[in-house]
Amino acid sequence: MPELQEIKRTLSRIEQLEREVSLKQLQIKSLLAITQAINENVSAPGLFNMYNSFLRWEMAIRKMALYFKEEDTWECVSSLGIDEALLKNDVGEQLSQFRSKQGLSESTHPLFREFDLVIPVLHKEVPIAYAFIGGFGESTDDPYDKVQFVTTITNVIAVAIENKRLFKQQVNQEVVNRELEVAAEIQRALVPARLPSGNKYQLSSIYKPHFAVGGDYYDVVEFSDGQIAFCIADITGKGASAALLMANFQANFHALVTRQAPLEDVVRELNAAVYRVTQGDKFITLFIAKYDLNTRTLHYVNAGHTAPLLVANGEVTALRHGCTVLGFLPELPRINVGGVCLTGESLIFSYTDGLTDVRNSKGEDFGEQQLTQYLLEHCQDSARELNELLLQHIERFREREPYPDDITVLTCKVFQ
Repeated sequence: MPELQEIKRTLSRIEQLEREVSLKQLQIKSLLAITQAINENVSAPGLFNMYNSFLRWEMAIRKMALYFKEEDTWECVSSLGIDEALLKNDVGEQLSQFRSKQGLSESTHPLFREFDLVIPVLHKEVPIAYAFIGGFGESTDDPYDKVQFVTTITNVIAVAIENKRLFKQQVNQEVVNRELEVAAEIQRALVPARLPSGNKYQLSSIYKPHFAVGGDYYDVVEFSDGQIAFCIADITGKGASAALLMANFQANFHALVTRQAPLEDVVRELNAAVYRVTQGDKFITLFIAKYDLNTRTLHYVNAGHTAPLLVANGEVTALRHGCTVLGFLPELPRINVGGVCLTGESLIFSYTDGLTDVRNSKGEDFGEQQLTQYLLEHCQDSARELNELLLQHIERFREREPYPDDITVLTCKVFQ
């Protein structure tokens, strides 16, 4: 009899070992199948389905919920044996308490207490997934062995999904970078490479986009009859959309100005053109002026732009006459065209508000008052020297603080 009992124990042990070997083979087969699916770039939903099927049919697990972060929200991407109403609970704040694999027998949370344990997956100490597992069935298999293998599969799936996300993010960033490169190329082509000059006037510019692609624009058109037209503009937004709107604006600006139409008509048609493109979602501030070298008269329209400063006879005058911004309304209600007769040497300094918004380490703005003082001190300099010294002045003032926005300046000096 003792021999028979020993034989039974041996057979039972053999059966147990066979089951364990069979389970190991099954686990290895499943792991290989999932690895192959990852290598074949199976979609995230496909991997979630494989994970679900593996736990249900091959590991005999009755309850499961797998959470991944989508944008800023934790979402259940796959579940098994859990009431849908429970899964709708927002558990984002509660998940942060789990930093390692642990049991949930003492949990009071209505969802968490449905499970036996939670398996967090961390990447560089940051959680990327949580697997809640429960109901390991009534098999005689070692539950510890099951937990270890489920942990392995969960980590493989989670890391694969995270890699997909990071790859997609990288591709999207490369697309954005390429768009910015194209937009920057467009902008470089739009702003004048050279500015005209003569014995009766000088023009000089500063153009410093805050990012690779800014929203500032300036332009100058010279006419054979002794007139020059110039403008400076600030387009809402940055990037490719601003560059495309700028390209459209430049084309319309040149088409209208070269017709020698009155400034009021030019501004009305520019507004209509911008509104057709943006439908009021974006707008443009604009200062546009025409100067007649023969009569020495300056006519201008300020469409919601930072007021340019006219320095003449030791005084500084802000050029404010005009109208509201372009593109906000389908039609401009009223336009006031400003006019000035320049009897002596004069300076017309137009700029975008990124210049006066520059701050130093004390939080002080450069501001219009300091700009005015600078212009009074340097109005005798040439247009180019004035701009070069201004840049040096701003560099000293900001004390290595970052520039807050694009900086664009168009300086025009006129002589008798």
